[in-house]
Amino acid sequence: MIAHVPRRVWSGTGLLVLGRLFGSACTLATLFLLAQRLAGDGFGRFTFYLALFMVLDSFVDLGTGQVLVQRTADDPQAVAPMLGAARRIRLATGVIGVLAVGSGAFLAGEPGAVWILVASLYPLTHVLELSTIVFKNRIAWAKPVVVRAVASGASLAFVVAFLAAGVRAPELFLVAIAMGSAIGNLLLHLASRSHLPRRVGPVAPLRPFLRNALPIGLAGLCQQTYFYIDNLFVRGIEGATAVGHYNVAVRIMSFGIMVAVFAPLAALPWLTREHAAGRLGVAAARLAQPLFALAGLALGLLWGFCEPLLALFGAGFAAAGDTLRWLLLACLAVYVGATFLTAVVASGRARGVLGVAAAGLAVNLIGNSALVPRMGIEGAAAATLATEIAVVLGAAMVLARVGAHPLRSRPWAWLGGPALFLLGATVSSALSAS
Repeated sequence: MIAHVPRRVWSGTGLLVLGRLFGSACTLATLFLLAQRLAGDGFGRFTFYLALFMVLDSFVDLGTGQVLVQRTADDPQAVAPMLGAARRIRLATGVIGVLAVGSGAFLAGEPGAVWILVASLYPLTHVLELSTIVFKNRIAWAKPVVVRAVASGASLAFVVAFLAAGVRAPELFLVAIAMGSAIGNLLLHLASRSHLPRRVGPVAPLRPFLRNALPIGLAGLCQQTYFYIDNLFVRGIEGATAVGHYNVAVRIMSFGIMVAVFAPLAALPWLTREHAAGRLGVAAARLAQPLFALAGLALGLLWGFCEPLLALFGAGFAAAGDTLRWLLLACLAVYVGATFLTAVVASGRARGVLGVAAAGLAVNLIGNSALVPRMGIEGAAAATLATEIAVVLGAAMVLARVGAHPLRSRPWAWLGGPALFLLGATVSSALSAS
């Protein structure tokens, strides 16, 4: 039987992308406003800690979200005890994360370290976000998307209010962002609470849950680390101002990978069921191939307009044009790698996920060490491309070991991504030159 992607996966992906488009638009608006009003090094420090908080989010999650879906997608009765275990783990990781970031800011002698510590408290509210399992398992994303949009709007509103009040300290804008995120997690819990089953017994044993979650959590931490560790290299070698220029390009990249991230997220319950039916390889291919082709065309059409797009953020940002081009190529690889890696999660090969992510982190560290001193921020972007290619190859190898071969399913369809990318790049280059 051919594995067709359910409509709920596509509709869920569409809702998630719309919500993230709004959220990313709010983030870009924040970056635009602060790029005009903060000094170059201050803006760079703001984006540096914004990236660090993304890594902190991944640490606090530690795989609990994905394992919760994996353990309850086919067993609704397991939701209550598994949710209790996941919440306890997140509370512990949240406390550890706050202590690490807060103490690190003080030890590094960062200006406004107290406010950085205050901002780092918001991941504790990720305990509440776990309640959305009731929507994830039904692939019903409308309410979570609306709430996330409200949270993004709140963060932007706080930033605008702080600017209107005359605030110019970068770390206080981190607090503004954190306030919106915390409000969002609280609202997500309130929206989910009435749908949650009551727990009548004890929570699930923590050790088995953590044993399953830890490899996936460490893999997620590796992924976030290799996506943002380049900030350390760029800040240390090129300076804080270059970090600001680089992170604007990365934020534009984040627009490009939205569908790549959210389609597999929405499809995880379906991919888990397809794995049980012995159709995981075909299912992963059916999900990734059309997305890969459409992404190729869209990303190619941006190729010729990188400098004008970056120049909107102010003087000096257009110099990151070639950096953004490297990141566009990395985006294209993500459209395959994200689906393949989620398919590995669906297969239950948690150690395989960790192995692929750890290999990606190693490639990224080696790439940044070798390329940033020679190429600056372009070197960091090139290292990102090498990392995403390594993830594609590594995930494909793990899937092959479990008998799932997505690259063998309609192999001609995999040519759509590069072919349409070349077409789009040719058209956009001609238009930008005219």
